Amino acid sequence: MRNQVLASIAVLILAIGPAAGQATKTAPKANTAPAAKAAWTAPRTADGQIDLQGVWTNNTVTPLQRPRELAAKEFYTEAEFAKLQKNQQDRLAVNYVEGEPPANHSGVPGAPAEYVHYDHAQFGLDWLQSGIAWNRRTSLIVGPEGRIPALTPDAQKRVAARAASEKGHEFDGPQNRPLGSRCIVRDNVGPPLLPTRYNSNFRIAQSPGYVVIEAEEIHDARVIRLDGRPHLPKNVRQWMGDSIGRWEGNTLVVDTTNFTDRAPFAGAQNLHVIERITRMDQDTILYQFTVEDPGMWTKPWSGEIPVKKIAGPLWEYACHEANYGLENTLRGARVEDAEAAKKTK
Repeated sequence: MRNQVLASIAVLILAIGPAAGQATKTAPKANTAPAAKAAWTAPRTADGQIDLQGVWTNNTVTPLQRPRELAAKEFYTEAEFAKLQKNQQDRLAVNYVEGEPPANHSGVPGAPAEYVHYDHAQFGLDWLQSGIAWNRRTSLIVGPEGRIPALTPDAQKRVAARAASEKGHEFDGPQNRPLGSRCIVRDNVGPPLLPTRYNSNFRIAQSPGYVVIEAEEIHDARVIRLDGRPHLPKNVRQWMGDSIGRWEGNTLVVDTTNFTDRAPFAGAQNLHVIERITRMDQDTILYQFTVEDPGMWTKPWSGEIPVKKIAGPLWEYACHEANYGLENTLRGARVEDAEAAKKTK
């Protein structure tokens, strides 16, 4: 947590512009027309790749799935977007004074119930205290539905059977807790690479034949091969899958298979993700993705996220070292077990 606070302080320092008294005034030139804006050319690495390197954020207030009441509306109007931004600023103001307010059904933005006990603003972890990749989309998932498609009948049975087998055993031991709670892997690392509640930052590094994406939360690094080798054998499964990439013009296309059936979408047995990473200008990447598994969903689904460059660096996310939550959760469960045993006797 100390490193997270330091990260927030660093962001605030970097956000402070030069003092007004430091500005230098020059006399305007007479009869000089505004210079035409030069077309932006993407920089390249020493081996000729489009240079994607740097520290980036996909931090956003846009939900993954579109609220049902918006139906097929993909974009907010400018007026609606301005109101959305104001609502978020109002929410942050309340957060500073009272802590994170809960979401309600009257349209007031807030947090899901599991987040309300955190005072995010105190530790610099509120969404709006970091860089935001604003956009007018009503959901990150594109298309008229704007939502993850329905599960297939077989997937519904499979997911229900797993839930039934786990019911009543959620707190038996560490192996029964979610992967994120155990600091093994977070669903947002994917792929697809999705924003989190905070620390929605990642670093891209390149070398001949490879691109590496390192997520700040929870310090996972995905290595993407560009050397033409095929995917690993199907029986080799990895938390973040097996990623191979190729360039299509200025776009890095990443094909990922060989996931486990536990992450990033529990129950998906043959997950296939295609990512398209395009550097649009000095400070912007367009990140697009398509997810498919015919045995899991009734059809593929796609999304896109604007990504902004930030000063960095990434900060250590010491998940295991500070993971007292897992220990306390299990300790609390053992206390409840003991109390239940006493009542039974």
